[in-house]
Amino acid sequence: MATSSRRAVVGFAAVTTVIVAVLVGLGLWQLDRKREKRELIAALTERLAAAPVPLPPVADWGRLTPEHDEFRLVTFQAVRDGRPHAAVFTSGSALRPDVNGIGTWDFAPVRTGSGQTVVVNFGFVPEGQSAASAAEPAPLTLTGYLRFPETASWFTPDPDPTRRIWYAREPAVMAKALGWGEAAPFYIDLAQPAGSAPWPKAGALDVHLRDQHLQYAITWFLLAVAVMVAFGVWVAGQRGKR
Repeated sequence: MATSSRRAVVGFAAVTTVIVAVLVGLGLWQLDRKREKRELIAALTERLAAAPVPLPPVADWGRLTPEHDEFRLVTFQAVRDGRPHAAVFTSGSALRPDVNGIGTWDFAPVRTGSGQTVVVNFGFVPEGQSAASAAEPAPLTLTGYLRFPETASWFTPDPDPTRRIWYAREPAVMAKALGWGEAAPFYIDLAQPAGSAPWPKAGALDVHLRDQHLQYAITWFLLAVAVMVAFGVWVAGQRGKR
């Protein structure tokens, strides 16, 4: 084999090695993601099926994390004191099978017995309907899922505080814009209605996470094999030209 041909083979071998290493690495990463996804599904299934527990005390709020506390079912008493509510636009829900189509989530602050403000998603309001938002002087017993704020992306429209419309679940931003005061670092997705009005409609969450990581891993591994086969065919062709 000529020196130039030998150099070409060595060069293509190096490139092939890098590509195969990257593809195999992606396949192994997908297998790891599959393990993590299964653990997450098991944890969420357990939390959603558990009986409601009391809302954690204020002293523990700073230690709550999405990894360990998201979707825990909690119950507590609070007063809805008439502070303005906010609407969060939605085009459907992957967590609420009974919610489809365009509408809004009705977010409003409540005050706990210790005087803390907790933001509650009281439920879904279809387009064309209105949410009941009267003050409730008597304490309400609220049962719902502990949730953590979303982070607005570059593609998320800016909120319109004047019309009290948001496009991401950002209770801290809502609280600052609408004068709710300092709020808890989480919010509550109400699981059971807090009143008799038809809207907003609360409801149970049903988490279904897609687990296709094995298919993705197999795809990356097959691509790695295809690259190696292509390299072998090319080397054989180079030898045939000798």
